[in-house]
Amino acid sequence: MSSNRRRAREIALQILYRYDIAKAASPSLPPPEGAALAKEISQHFDHFKTDMDLREFTAQLVAGTLLNQGEIDPLLERHASHWKITRMSFVDRSLLRMAAYELKHLPETPHAVVINEAVELGKQFGTSETPSFVNGVLDAIQKELRPH
Repeated sequence: MSSNRRRAREIALQILYRYDIAKAASPSLPPPEGAALAKEISQHFDHFKTDMDLREFTAQLVAGTLLNQGEIDPLLERHASHWKITRMSFVDRSLLRMAAYELKHLPETPHAVVINEAVELGKQFGTSETPSFVNGVLDAIQKELRPH
């Protein structure tokens, strides 16, 4: 189960990264919602032959992150000292958004798991600074969101 969730997070990160790149290229382009979003995620799954058992959690992470970005970005900026969301790399920003969504909206996942998974994805897809940056920001966020 945990390896499935790890793979689902990886796929979700890739989809969110793609949306972030598209948004940078066309800033006025609104993120897809509802049926359009579901169709785009499904097309991604079909194109990359994503296993059926990964699709539900992946879609939940992607849709939840995109739909809650308005509340997530200020949370990230509050806890990413001296960093504006627009100055973060695409990978760091997408990864932090997804993990912050999971911390805030999926409390059944232990915060240590969310943070560890994000750090591991940061090692895989980010720069050498990504893991410590992601760890610090998410640790501060979890202390705010889950104080116990």
